[in-house]
Amino acid sequence: MRRTIVLMAVVGAAVLAVAGCGEAAPRAAEVDFHEWSSAPDFRSGAAEGTSVDGDDLRIGRPLGTVRHPAPGGSPRDYEYARWTSPPHPTGFPATQLVTSWNASTPPGTWVQVEVRGRTAGGVDTGWYVMGQWASGDADIHRTSVDGQSDAHGAVSVDTFTANPGSELVGYQLRVILHRAVGSSASPSLSLVGAMASAIPDRFEVPTSGPGGAWGVELPVPRYSQNIHRGHFPQYGGGGEAWCSPAATQMVVEHWGKHPSDAELSWIDPSHPDRVVDHAARQTFDHAYDGTGNWSFNAAYAATYGLEARITRLRSLVEVEQHILAGVPVITSQSFREGELDGAGYGTEGHILVVVGFTEDGDVIVNDPASSDDASVRNVYPREQFETVWLRTRRKDADGEVKSGSGGIAYLITPA
Repeated sequence: MRRTIVLMAVVGAAVLAVAGCGEAAPRAAEVDFHEWSSAPDFRSGAAEGTSVDGDDLRIGRPLGTVRHPAPGGSPRDYEYARWTSPPHPTGFPATQLVTSWNASTPPGTWVQVEVRGRTAGGVDTGWYVMGQWASGDADIHRTSVDGQSDAHGAVSVDTFTANPGSELVGYQLRVILHRAVGSSASPSLSLVGAMASAIPDRFEVPTSGPGGAWGVELPVPRYSQNIHRGHFPQYGGGGEAWCSPAATQMVVEHWGKHPSDAELSWIDPSHPDRVVDHAARQTFDHAYDGTGNWSFNAAYAATYGLEARITRLRSLVEVEQHILAGVPVITSQSFREGELDGAGYGTEGHILVVVGFTEDGDVIVNDPASSDDASVRNVYPREQFETVWLRTRRKDADGEVKSGSGGIAYLITPA
């Protein structure tokens, strides 16, 4: 979602199904995305050592210093400054929250993003760390933070989930900007936001009707994750696990962006599609030990001067609106083999790029779980795709009930 294109489709609530005569209306799928991404936005928050430069937030006069571990070496001292957003009401009791940020981190700098919720009972939670992030990996280990669980909820990689009775009716975001002591460099934050949602438990969803994009297909580059099988297993186990960075890289390059030759110089020139290896390294989350952190993939895409956000969409009709605007939509889904005709595999979690729709409304995707780049384009039945993407409950191959993504989407566009 970009400022106008994206947000028009992600803010507010909508009912995904219409009840028949005499039936109770199904509970709404409620989604609120809000961001701070301009000079007035940043001036509306509480600045502790930060300053506004153009439309970006930077370190002004540091508050003090903090020691943080450096990769493969002794801890390093960093100056820091802090910015806290105004409280933002969600408009409904939210059960989950995912943050997004777009930032530039020159060598020696990094950012930490945090969230504090206000529960329906009027209680403020503590601050939860949603990521310690830098675009490179020389200064810190880019990482989510394990072990964040209390009476109000818990953080799992990129998602805060509220406990029953502690649903969030509001929240604040806090960003801590760091730079190495003795440096005059500063991180530069251009956007920070969050998607709060309350998606009803559901195993199935009704199939949506036409949304205007039937017969439209975007020319998005195609990258297979599987041709990278065994490459750089230190980044989440190797290319066979790189669906998220492969999908993100496809959309980055759809917008004409590309890592430089210097940025790719660490990769053997004989490797195919070295940009995917690069994206895997740049999205790797050390605590999660993988490349599938949703927020980190958005932050990586933004390093190319793009804007990137994580949200939930409520139907394929909303996806069609983005396709009509020329914006590919990256989606997250889980399914058993046989639940998505033509896939030929099952997955506990997989990332695809929706690039268009057939004349009959079926979904055209770039699926990185393909044997080679030429076979990345696939068509999946609309009814099946909408269910495996939007549902929140599913049964795995052993019949056990597991969770689904509930419509997670990465939206990446030019600034």
